[in-house]
Amino acid sequence: MARYLLGFDVGSSSVKASLVDAETGACAASAFYPESEAPIMAVKAGWAEQDPQMWWDNAKLAFKKIMAETGASGEDVIAIGISYQMHGLVCVDKQQQVLRPSIIWCDSRAVPYGEKAFNDLGSKQCLGHLLNSPGNFTASKLAWVKENEPELFERIDKIMLPGDYLAMKLSGVVNTTISGLSEGMLWDFKEKQPAKFLLDYFGFSDSVIADIVPTFSVQSVVSAEAAAELGLKAGTPISYRGGDQPNNALSLNVLNPGEIAATAGTSGVVYGVLGEANYDPKSRVNTFAHVNYTTDLDRLGVLLCINGTGILNAWIRRNVAPEGISYADMNTMMEHVPVGSEGVTIIPFGNGAERVLENRETGCSIHGVNFNKHSKAHLMRAAQEGIVFSFCYGMEIMQQMGMDIQNIHAGKANMFLSDIFRNTLAGVSGATIELYETDGSVGAAKGAGMGCGLYKDNHEAFASLKKLAVIEPDEQKRTEYLSAYAAWKETLERMMRN
Repeated sequence: MARYLLGFDVGSSSVKASLVDAETGACAASAFYPESEAPIMAVKAGWAEQDPQMWWDNAKLAFKKIMAETGASGEDVIAIGISYQMHGLVCVDKQQQVLRPSIIWCDSRAVPYGEKAFNDLGSKQCLGHLLNSPGNFTASKLAWVKENEPELFERIDKIMLPGDYLAMKLSGVVNTTISGLSEGMLWDFKEKQPAKFLLDYFGFSDSVIADIVPTFSVQSVVSAEAAAELGLKAGTPISYRGGDQPNNALSLNVLNPGEIAATAGTSGVVYGVLGEANYDPKSRVNTFAHVNYTTDLDRLGVLLCINGTGILNAWIRRNVAPEGISYADMNTMMEHVPVGSEGVTIIPFGNGAERVLENRETGCSIHGVNFNKHSKAHLMRAAQEGIVFSFCYGMEIMQQMGMDIQNIHAGKANMFLSDIFRNTLAGVSGATIELYETDGSVGAAKGAGMGCGLYKDNHEAFASLKKLAVIEPDEQKRTEYLSAYAAWKETLERMMRN
């Protein structure tokens, strides 16, 4: 009889479920719902809300599909793991009833509350204890609810993150993790307890914080009610949960200082592991507790987000490349263009304000074009180089925080399908890039295997992780890559001074 680990990934566009064979580590089936993008409610400009019930309904539909596809039964599932969209706010009453739609990660209404808290409490207090400004994170979202919906606020028994909510629906138990609290600015890294000074500042009772459970542990078990609703076995352990970016790092087996997990879709994320608590004084990157952080072991995830990555490459394809051309054809076209694009530089920040630039919105700009020399291929290459250079610009901040970047792990997808993108990133950073086949729901399933004791450690859990390619820095071209990056950075800094 096959035994499976079940992983859920609660995103803002869909909920994905995967069944992973517990013995081989292979993914037996995956499905996501809805198949078209899930709705986000925006009652006012800058708002973004979702009904948590929708996540539960989509989780059930995705689960039903993978069970039908594999012919598995609920008895075959031995543990459940959950990945989820970070920074959301779910409020429930004493009967575990949701009191309002979830204010999700991309909702900006709480910005003034976080800024006021940072100014009132001071940078030393906030950065020294939270490793970040309170910003637009979960605690600040709750402050908005307190001021604008006071009657509802009084009915709140517990606040949760989206992953905590799904675990509650599965088990009937409300709890959370240190990693989750840290992403909401509710964990005090200095005192190693919930951030009482911020709770007191905002006027929140300590009781709104759910019981804390270890990230890898039997956090709760499937209730009889949920078992009947899904067809699972009552008592099945829920033994892992993590926010989407920490979980993506886990999925790529990134757990130790100096290791980096990177993604480069529409926007790009570089998530690196730091071995001691630290922060960027300008909050250009964010620091959270990684999934393997404990009060005895500092493992911090430093998160760099660049808004203008794959979206720039897509813009180039639509507006610059010959009509109907594929991304693979674009990559072939630009191969003859030398490193540095013969002086063409593209600043890729055309998708809103960039945190790495201290929330400035510079727009995308193209520099150094010579009408007698440069072609479409030069613009294509300069775009990909500009995206890489934006990553490296942020990675320098990580290095200033004490991170020794040696390995970059990524899924073989999106921008990482391009040889030019990969070679440029390896060439500038000096790091070895390893490409893998994995995703968040599979990583959550394997995290559940660690949490329930099936696997003794991450090495055993990810022994089957399929390495698709290794890209070493080209030492012969290193000077060319670094020279091109220096020219790009000089252009950016000149813009920033103006």
